[in-house]
Amino acid sequence: MSKKLFLLDGMALIYRAHFALSKNPRFTSKGVNTSAVMGFTNTLLEVLKKENPTHIAVVFDTSAPTERHTDFEAYKGKRQAMPEDLSIALPYVVKLIEGFNIPVLTSDGFEADDIIGTLAKQAEKEGFTVYCMTPDKDFAQLVSENIFVYKPARMGNDMEIMGVKEVLEKWEIENVLQVIDILGLWGDAVDNIPGIPGIGEKNAKSLIKQYGSVENIIAHSHELKGKQRENVENFAEQGLLSKKLATIILNAPVTFHEESFRLGPPDREKLEPLFAEMEFRTLGRRVFGEDFSVTDVKAQTSGQMDLFGNATPNEGVTTLNITPAQSATLVEGGKNIENTNHQYFLIDDAQKRQDLIQNLKKENSICFDTETTGIDANNAELVGLSFSYEIGLAFYVPLPENQVEAKAIVHEFKEILENPSIKKIGQNIKYDILILKWYGIEVAGELFDTMLAHYLLDPDTRHGMDVLAENYLGYTPVSITELIGKKGKNQGNMRDVDMETIKEYAAEDADITLQLKAIFEPMLAEIKVKKLAEEIENPLVYVLADMEIEGVRIDMDQLNVYSKELEIEINRLEKLVYEKAGVKFNLASPKQLGEVLFDKLKLDDKAKKTKTGQYQTGEDVLTALATKSDIVQDILAFRQLCKLKSTYVDALPQLINPKTGRVHTSYNQAVASTGRLSSNNPNLQNIPIKTARGREVRKAFIARGDDYVLLSADYSQIELRIIAEISEDPNMMDAFLNGLDIHTATAAKVYGITLEEVTSDQRRNAKAVNFGIIYGQSAFGLSQSLGIPRKEAAEIIENYFTQYAGVKKYMADTMNFARENGYVETIMGRRRYLRDINSANQTVRGFAERNAINAPIQGSAADMIKIAMIHIHQDIKDQKLESKMTMQVHDELVFDVLKSEKEQMKTIIKNRMQNAIKTKVPLVVEVGEGNNWLEAH
Repeated sequence: MSKKLFLLDGMALIYRAHFALSKNPRFTSKGVNTSAVMGFTNTLLEVLKKENPTHIAVVFDTSAPTERHTDFEAYKGKRQAMPEDLSIALPYVVKLIEGFNIPVLTSDGFEADDIIGTLAKQAEKEGFTVYCMTPDKDFAQLVSENIFVYKPARMGNDMEIMGVKEVLEKWEIENVLQVIDILGLWGDAVDNIPGIPGIGEKNAKSLIKQYGSVENIIAHSHELKGKQRENVENFAEQGLLSKKLATIILNAPVTFHEESFRLGPPDREKLEPLFAEMEFRTLGRRVFGEDFSVTDVKAQTSGQMDLFGNATPNEGVTTLNITPAQSATLVEGGKNIENTNHQYFLIDDAQKRQDLIQNLKKENSICFDTETTGIDANNAELVGLSFSYEIGLAFYVPLPENQVEAKAIVHEFKEILENPSIKKIGQNIKYDILILKWYGIEVAGELFDTMLAHYLLDPDTRHGMDVLAENYLGYTPVSITELIGKKGKNQGNMRDVDMETIKEYAAEDADITLQLKAIFEPMLAEIKVKKLAEEIENPLVYVLADMEIEGVRIDMDQLNVYSKELEIEINRLEKLVYEKAGVKFNLASPKQLGEVLFDKLKLDDKAKKTKTGQYQTGEDVLTALATKSDIVQDILAFRQLCKLKSTYVDALPQLINPKTGRVHTSYNQAVASTGRLSSNNPNLQNIPIKTARGREVRKAFIARGDDYVLLSADYSQIELRIIAEISEDPNMMDAFLNGLDIHTATAAKVYGITLEEVTSDQRRNAKAVNFGIIYGQSAFGLSQSLGIPRKEAAEIIENYFTQYAGVKKYMADTMNFARENGYVETIMGRRRYLRDINSANQTVRGFAERNAINAPIQGSAADMIKIAMIHIHQDIKDQKLESKMTMQVHDELVFDVLKSEKEQMKTIIKNRMQNAIKTKVPLVVEVGEGNNWLEAH
């Protein structure tokens, strides 16, 4: 068997893992950010499985200075502080590595690069094939016949292995050691290696190709021209120093001992407690099999540790703000259905059902859950109902496969489920309400949804029942995969499970949900979001369930016609591109497209390449080139039309429910942390509306019949009106109170001119600032989006804040509140937690600061439309109207309206939307009508 050694650049891989999940980080219930640990573990497992190394080690830097710091004091001087979450995660990563019985190596005075380089060369002499695993480009200087750079997979791209051939091609050199010369000339911004000014990657490669080394370039500097010659001669010493700084040392004080690096089996005793503490359920099962459970192991609370897991004093440690949900007292694990006392009863005959009903009647609140054949409520069938009204006590009512018989049994519980005096408790209760609608049951009564309760407590984490049970009850519920198998074509359904097993599983769901309710209810009151739950999120469940079962009619003929039109246009554009390119190629292949654009047509001599060596042809790259070439405009148009056709025009007919002939989107309340609704199957929020072609998709959404018309009601500039309201800026409020166009008013203020003097370009600039401010846009960002000099953009922003001083004060006050409290909140008290708001790392702190400004605005808009939806829905019921609310997209509501009720509905809609939240700034709602959504909007 060949000897294969993997040397992992620990810190580089951990940083990479942490930031890969920065937009959607993973937290434990105790508030520990596990993104870096999870990402690193996944990477490690992937390597162990795919590459089968015989020997392995992970190498880290230490904080001790190196020879490079002695040679150049500013070496790595510009690096940002490590994010606090990452420094807390580091000891866990080290414990994880040790748990896999992999050596962890460091050496004071030497960087990980030097240790890896030294070990790689030693191991090569002992007959090993060595893989230096890192995303760092410097390692290319190490490659040889038996030493490779292994760049792990990322962002959908496969891993990349670079040997001598690949390095020589990528760096355009004849000898791998010339990588050091290129780095010496080019420098390295990450490590603060200065290089020679004015020489970038392209020039460095060109000069090395001609002269071979930094020393030879300096010796022949008289052959260079202009500024380049001047820089090489003036900064020769700096170039030589940079080359030295970029050189990996190959005599670090480490020795490769073959047996010490041999890969052994993982240590279950070390890893299980760690996986439990990190709440790595899936990873734990991946390593230890299906019998692993985070609650089977008593997690070791680690406290503050140094890199190697040793306890350290807490002085100077940044205190991170965490949510009440994360800081709640959490129960240690170990409980499950086998070792926990419970009474779960099978209610399998008429007498037992009547006895249960009599007991349920006596209760003020009950928990219920449905068992079904699938997860799509509009297509699944009921298998059973479960109820609980006392912790540890639950009942399961099985239903026969015959739907007539099943419906009859369900209707025995009608008086309970439809009783408005009995509070209903559930986990994701909208699903159960929707299922029961198909059986003729209209659930009524106040609701308490444990999923939504946790969403309000801790919006950025997971809200599934199994996770909540493990975190808050220390209890591992029976897994659905234990009953019906893993996802895939061989997965069964609940009808395949024997009655005793299904009874335990289903009754447990109701019992556990009731227990979670008991925990979450006082927590909602503690952080003052109980009102938000009782008056917005829970009542909205009924509204959304009605919208989902109603669905919307789709014009199949219009979609078929449009699909053919798009096909013709796509083919025309394809031919046009081939004509302009002078060659036929696969337009859908990024590789072939890059070769045509940059090798054949030479549209950009500085075109960037991916890690695999092919040209980048993403939308951002092509958009930047579009002004220079009409062929690029045609390619962009081709791509947009292909996506439109496949994602919407051809996909929508597949979503039509055969029972109703309508499309039933599913709305998600507990996904977007701002409070906004999202939707899927189809995702209404993503239907493109910025282009004429994209807007055509809306034509397919039509009124249900000739007696009906679609109404579309849209808040006008709602986020800007909310800024004016909460900042109380007099100039902005004045513009809205006087009914002025806010962008024209802003332009007049910023440019110091009258409203009449404002040009279209000035209004456009003002509009960009108005909306950019919400997202913390910088002068650089504004200059990029408007195509104006940065200085001009900075002046516009400065003038903006002079004229709208109240907005500037709101931003400062909000930021200070966030820094002190760790969260911001909407007008209605919805919270967004910002754990990185005080981070010493500028990148992660900046992201939190932008969220601090935006979340109260976007969240207040979300609350506003939700309140309007609840009231409109109630008005329709109270006034016994035939019209229905069918869709919600961002700040817009769509209604399928009986023509004779049109004026009545317009009055209801405008009144409820404009008065959803009492504001000083007037809210404007625009209502349009038409036979289809496009006409109405």
